[in-house]
Amino acid sequence: MTVNVTTALPATPLDRFGTLRQDAAPVVDAKDQAKLSKIKETAQDFEAFFVTHAFEDMFADLSSDPMFGGGEGEDIFKSFLLQEYGKQVAKAGGIGVSDMVQKQLLQLQEVQK
Repeated sequence: MTVNVTTALPATPLDRFGTLRQDAAPVVDAKDQAKLSKIKETAQDFEAFFVTHAFEDMFADLSSDPMFGGGEGEDIFKSFLLQEYGKQVAKAGGIGVSDMVQKQLLQLQEVQK
């Protein structure tokens, strides 16, 4: 069996000249990976909170149908609904707040992505 040395990629992230390959993913240990996932989750939670409050402001002036709705129960369930809307928007990519918060938290933690 013949192996072409110029096309075979080594198992390490270094190429045959000892430099970091461009296609190599950064090596992150388990401790840093846990920090990164916690930072991402925290940033996403913050964005969900932010979007939820934006939705609450948007829906504040809407009145309910007096014939079939209204009351204290509807207000409570509307807040639950808007909270879930905020979570789903943040989960689907959000409006960019999560990315900015995540970058700032990474700078504060001095963890490289």
